Amino acid sequence: MDKKIEDLGTIKGRILLFGGVYSNLQALEAMKQVAEREQISAENCICTGDIVGYCAQPEETVQLFQLWKARSIAGNVEIQLRGGADDCGCDFKKGSRCDGFSQQWYPFAQSKLSKNSLSFMETLPDHITFDYAGQRVTVVHGSYFNTSAFIYKSSPWERKQPNFETTKSNVIVGGHCGLPFNHKNENKLWLNPGVIGMPANDGNPSVWYAILDDAQESFTFKHHTLDYNYKLTRKLMDNGLLPQEYARTIVTGIWDNTEILPEVESGLQGFGIQL
Repeated sequence: MDKKIEDLGTIKGRILLFGGVYSNLQALEAMKQVAEREQISAENCICTGDIVGYCAQPEETVQLFQLWKARSIAGNVEIQLRGGADDCGCDFKKGSRCDGFSQQWYPFAQSKLSKNSLSFMETLPDHITFDYAGQRVTVVHGSYFNTSAFIYKSSPWERKQPNFETTKSNVIVGGHCGLPFNHKNENKLWLNPGVIGMPANDGNPSVWYAILDDAQESFTFKHHTLDYNYKLTRKLMDNGLLPQEYARTIVTGIWDNTEILPEVESGLQGFGIQL
């Protein structure tokens, strides 16, 4: 199937990058407030996908995202939901804890989404590309070749390199893995801003995003943490229909398990984010 790629041309001014809203309305509200406070226009706010996910307000989250008019690519969750699939397409190992949890939150999300929200998901491109401060940037969810690919900082550069070659990009902005990181190799940069819907397994309920800046006519970036009303998010998840393990993670900042993580990232659980 041909990819749907949205080319934004040349962008100027600061760019807000984030991913994995995961039906966390409170986090999205806080993210929108950051954009407004920093005077970053909605068209310069870009999500790496998975607007819907583990938390309690999928419909409200999609509706707010539409009202905000920020940009997003399709994550695996949007692709599966708009296609009427019966699983999230996260590429979890069958029988794993994450796979079991997905059999709770994914049907819940399906049951809550309106036709309007599903139609919005149909409009989301597979990738976004743009030129920024002399750099060619491509936004992917997992990787350019596989929406559900888990790419981490410790992932070999050999796995990342083909993404740059195929897209002819200097910068790849990725999502999906749930952890913020940046990995430079010569003149190439893989940048994951992190997700705002769930903590980054760092023992802190705050979540992560990033801002690109061209103020000096050069490409710079900075990772940031986002505080939001996580106690309300956790309370709303206590509805008897969603995994309570994920609800606890909202508060503790620690994932229930590290089965999807490479050894390096697994060993950093609870020790903060190493950027």
